Amino acid sequence: MNGARTVVVGAGMAAARLADELAAAGRPVTLLGDEAHPPYNRILLSAVLEGTHDPAGLTLPLHDGVDLRTGARVVEIHRDEREVELADRSRVPYDTLVLATGSIPTLPPIRGLVRLDGRLNGSVHAFRSLDDCLRLDRAVPAARTAVVVGGGLLGLQVARALAVRGLAVEIVEGGEHLLRSQVDPKAGAILARDLRRLGTDVYTGVRATRLLDEGLVLDNGVVLPTDLVVLTAGGRPSTALARRAGLEVRRGIVVDDLLRTSDPAIHAIGDCAQHGSQVTGFVPPAWEQAGLLARHLSGEEVRYDGARTVARLRATGLDVAVLGDPERTEGEVVEMTNPVVGSHRKLVVRDGVIVAATLVGDLSRIGLLTQHYDRRTVLGSHEPGALLLADRPGTPSGLPETLRDDTEICACAGVTAGRIRACASLDEARTTTRATTGCGGCAETVRSLLRHPTLEGVAP
Repeated sequence: MNGARTVVVGAGMAAARLADELAAAGRPVTLLGDEAHPPYNRILLSAVLEGTHDPAGLTLPLHDGVDLRTGARVVEIHRDEREVELADRSRVPYDTLVLATGSIPTLPPIRGLVRLDGRLNGSVHAFRSLDDCLRLDRAVPAARTAVVVGGGLLGLQVARALAVRGLAVEIVEGGEHLLRSQVDPKAGAILARDLRRLGTDVYTGVRATRLLDEGLVLDNGVVLPTDLVVLTAGGRPSTALARRAGLEVRRGIVVDDLLRTSDPAIHAIGDCAQHGSQVTGFVPPAWEQAGLLARHLSGEEVRYDGARTVARLRATGLDVAVLGDPERTEGEVVEMTNPVVGSHRKLVVRDGVIVAATLVGDLSRIGLLTQHYDRRTVLGSHEPGALLLADRPGTPSGLPETLRDDTEICACAGVTAGRIRACASLDEARTTTRATTGCGGCAETVRSLLRHPTLEGVAP
């Protein structure tokens, strides 16, 4: 089985992890990416825009055994011959094919975004790839104002990055509140208040309809003068290649518990894949799928039972963490909101177990809550409320000194506190575990664990 060739179409974060683990296990693997760059951390693009990360530092580590081909766009799958065809009409044979084509942006219906030659208006910028990021970065010095279309996680990250760079930024969100797919209106209102406090105006419940020389026109008649328009709203699974090959496609490419498509020789992972009714949109479940598929292709008996989503907002001055799907998961809701200090904490509890959670403005309990969420701890009747209280001297805080070795610290890479404590430095932790190389939300906890590598009085 180790001689079977696996070909991975796509070179995003899930594809890179899969290829790296297969190569480390001694399996031949070819990674086909249509970008000119080697695989990189897309989550940290906003940090590059902000100026806190070097683009060169985004490159993801790959085992020497990976046959990486950049600028290799796959245009057809020939299932009978078990070959993929590239844009240059060359073909690459496979024994097992993995589609990790990710998602593609969709342009909002705004007149004036696209010029007659089909290219974007010079003031309009998408923000999905490293090239998009670098193009926007080059435009920032000559600009004074920017409008970000989309109030999701990416939109907030881009808005904060541009504001840190000194631009006057406004956000336009068609939904009734920010982060509408992840949080409730109370949390969205706190985020809007925090952004306004940081100097960014927020328009919710309105849509941009037209781009003129005078600015971006909203459907309520307001015109927002702007030098830059950044599009962060809208995206869908990239399924065209799978459809042309005759694979089953609904919202995404349909996969079973072994992440197989309707063709047993072809698998799909990440944003392009649909398992049951679920399409992922975050790095943690995509990396979870990549790791599980690598084990399956290496001969282990494993099955995928659905994504456990952990989303973190990485934006200067804003703190948000979402466990699961708190707006659609059934259960008893325990919440505490303090708009004066800008905090909102919400737990969804079913049969004593935390099945979803939202934290906005204060993440001091994120380690402890994630531990209970991961372990499906059955809580007492008063414990959910106690977990929402702010940390006080002498109370369990969930800080690194009190975390068990089996507590997951990095949701993106599935790294536990014990694995971090076994590392001698931050560089070693990044290289050997991938911690901090995903969303970056675990960075401070990892640093603290490295400063406090031993536990006193805490059960292993």
